Amino acid sequence: MKRIAFLCLVLTTAICSWAGDYDKYYTQLPVELARVTAPQIPDNTVKLTDFGGIGDGVSDNTQAFSKAISALSKQGGGHLVVPAGVYMTGLISLKDNIDLHLERNAIIMATPDKTQHLKTDKQTGERDDRATPLINASKRKNISITGEGIIDGNGKWWRPVKRVKVSDTEWNQFRAMGGTVSAEGDLWYPYDLKHFDNLTDGAEKEMKLRNHMVRFSDCENVLVQGVTLQNSPNFHLVPQRCQSVIIDGVTVRCPWNAQNGDAIDIGQCKRVLIVNNTIDAGDDGICMKGGAGAKALADGPCEDILIEGNTVFHAHGGFVIGSEFSGGMKKIVVRRNTFSGTDTGLRFKSAVGRGGTTENIFISDIMMNDIKDEAIVFETTYFDNHVGAKQSDGKPAVQEFVPNFTDIHISNVVCRGATTGIAAHGAPGMIHGITIDNSTIFYTNTDKSIDEACDIKMTNVKLVTFEK
Repeated sequence: MKRIAFLCLVLTTAICSWAGDYDKYYTQLPVELARVTAPQIPDNTVKLTDFGGIGDGVSDNTQAFSKAISALSKQGGGHLVVPAGVYMTGLISLKDNIDLHLERNAIIMATPDKTQHLKTDKQTGERDDRATPLINASKRKNISITGEGIIDGNGKWWRPVKRVKVSDTEWNQFRAMGGTVSAEGDLWYPYDLKHFDNLTDGAEKEMKLRNHMVRFSDCENVLVQGVTLQNSPNFHLVPQRCQSVIIDGVTVRCPWNAQNGDAIDIGQCKRVLIVNNTIDAGDDGICMKGGAGAKALADGPCEDILIEGNTVFHAHGGFVIGSEFSGGMKKIVVRRNTFSGTDTGLRFKSAVGRGGTTENIFISDIMMNDIKDEAIVFETTYFDNHVGAKQSDGKPAVQEFVPNFTDIHISNVVCRGATTGIAAHGAPGMIHGITIDNSTIFYTNTDKSIDEACDIKMTNVKLVTFEK
């Protein structure tokens, strides 16, 4: 009892410190941002093992998590402590005023039994056509995931694999799981696996069941702090239409070739602080999304976002807007971040039908090295080349939701090593009002590739390469 009382005191003290500590980031901003509010969690504390949790890497802990969260909810909320161990589980749904706290050496791991991730209609018995995220919350307030442990999505049981992206040894390891190889021999699907039944009648249908690993929808006062998120079936951390989100000191990692392995995707959220995180992902690193088409307009823009002090290793882009952002992007500050080994550094991507308007975007003090493609790139003919995607020939019949990248200001960028320094491709009116100042980019192939229709003003920008 003394230990639990002490833990309550420690966690309560930490909660109190969160609210004050985050104010320090909102200084000397180029545009005024509305500030985040940290969740307030009651000082009740329970341990997962008190509700039948067993961390032996074999036992199913789905009911233990459910019972513990329900017990805390009846008390008005509190901290659910996961002690050291490997806890296999299905869905974990957080409720108001709940903190999921992983102690050091605690691992929460998604069970490879896919049936545990599909909700079933109690009346009809029909399953959802897509898996629910391992950890999820909808329309909740004051929720957090904290600690020093690991959350593992066990994504290899869900993700397709492109043959060209793996070695012979890795390919054989996937084949040893069973699965299905495409007729062309270029894809492996986790379908007809040795130890688990199929949920659908086809490999591509099975692939489409996969979902993100941690998703918060329409929530308020959200904190993710300290934990490691890895090996998601799809995107790792996805707040959607949330207000006041803090992501601090989180490590996100997955294989570089993981299909759709985005790290942090912010979808039409307001008041977001992303600081001190380390990312090594299979797709985009820190990505702002704003929905596609008419529905996105009602959901509104990503707004009042501050991204600072993060390090991104492998990713398709270090900081990304798009590809869908019909709801818009407004008041985003990205500063003092490092991108080392990403495919592109600053990436702005979209296409007709999924575009929107950017406003008051300020990016500064970005340090990059070993960038595979472009250090800075604007592309308005983006194609989502996921498994099974087919690129259409010709232009869209209706020119709606056209990308409007504008009012974007980039300064103090240093990049040592990129194939292309700066690139921009778009029709008139799609890329304009862009400034790049006081930056140095060492490129190895092309200094800049900018279409005549694109309006990008550069001041004191040095594009340097090897002497001939």
